[in-house]
Amino acid sequence: MAQVINIQNMAQHVGQEVTLQGWIYQKTGKGKLQFIRLRDGSGICQCVVFRPNLGNDDLFAEIKALGQESALRVTGEVKQDDRAPGVPGGYELDVKSAEIVQAAQEYPITPKDHGIEFLLDNRHLHLRSKQQWAILRVRGTIKRAIIDWLDNNGFLNVDTPIITPSAAEGTSNLFEVGYYDDTAYLAQTGQLYNEANIYAFGKVYCFGPTFRAEKSKTRRHLSEFWMCEPEIAFCDLDQLMEIEEQFIEYIVQTTLKERRAELDVLERDLTALENIRAPFPRISYDEAIERLHALRDAETDPERKAMLAIEWGEDFGSPHETELTKQFDKPVFVYGYPTQVKAFYMEPWPGRPEVCKSVDLLAPEGYGEIIGGSERMSDPEKLLAAIHAHDLPPENYDWYIDLRKFGSTPHSGFGIGLERTVTWITGISHIRQTIAFPRTLNRLTP
Repeated sequence: MAQVINIQNMAQHVGQEVTLQGWIYQKTGKGKLQFIRLRDGSGICQCVVFRPNLGNDDLFAEIKALGQESALRVTGEVKQDDRAPGVPGGYELDVKSAEIVQAAQEYPITPKDHGIEFLLDNRHLHLRSKQQWAILRVRGTIKRAIIDWLDNNGFLNVDTPIITPSAAEGTSNLFEVGYYDDTAYLAQTGQLYNEANIYAFGKVYCFGPTFRAEKSKTRRHLSEFWMCEPEIAFCDLDQLMEIEEQFIEYIVQTTLKERRAELDVLERDLTALENIRAPFPRISYDEAIERLHALRDAETDPERKAMLAIEWGEDFGSPHETELTKQFDKPVFVYGYPTQVKAFYMEPWPGRPEVCKSVDLLAPEGYGEIIGGSERMSDPEKLLAAIHAHDLPPENYDWYIDLRKFGSTPHSGFGIGLERTVTWITGISHIRQTIAFPRTLNRLTP
């Protein structure tokens, strides 16, 4: 009996008889020949079905009548042919026998163009497309690279609650859930819990789904997304930026090494990724505002001039981040944001209480913020004052303030959104493509 192999391993079996199991991605042919592009999740290859070789005219007729996404087992000899299409390319199967596992007809997603809503309604099927296959394989590698770098650099994975009693970053974008006789919320972040964990373990991270009830329809936002949040004791803002740039370099270079074929499917400009090497440029928020004002003042188009308008104290929008990153060929750190646009727990800048020790890492090519982080407040009185200033219920943060009373140290951390990072590295246009079943303002199904 022939060995069952994955398509991605065909190069190891040239000249051998093997069995492939998969689904028909495309099929063409005439007369006694059928050319089947079979996919099995690991790749796509061409299977050549020649009626005399098959030795069964009825089976050949049934194969000829099969529709897209029919399930098959095919056995034959692996041959090398540089003209054969596939991922990886250059190999095809000369079919000697076949078994139809399930015959599909009238597959709803055809080669013609379909609207976005149609594809989202049929997301359970659209996942099988070549582009979505490539994106989600890249996502899996990025997720693994994130975990590997942290595990190999002394961080401990500690899970944090998804159901929480209070807000971590403001109350306006929380999903409220009933919790027995009380009210609770789906977590925006695991950061506050991670700050407790560092006093037990030094360096920790959590990695899981997070939820933001932002009524946003931009190409950068999801209501449910995955975030990794490292937290580090005895770490200031400068040390944090050094950690982040080493982290991002590893993620990008690992993805380039392991998923070049998938990035080629997506027609990604690989030279832009090959340049992602530490160190990354750093500019202050003050300098960023000056750069944006210079761009605005030099602009002659009234619409673009209005788009670039921003005053000190305002947070950046997508157009501002895009214009800033056009000035660099690597991710750029922007640090020292106004306190009023950041979360309550961020350490004030020495001598400038209107500024906090925060930093965002903006991806090049207009992909915007992929990491947000800061040095955290380490003084209990200062933290309590910030909680009052943000009109948060102090009783919900008693335990959090306690952390500053028993062995408090300077400490820092950041959050990296998996989907935004995948969007940037794959070079695609919309974040909804980066997760199997996206949840957005108007999308809860399938």
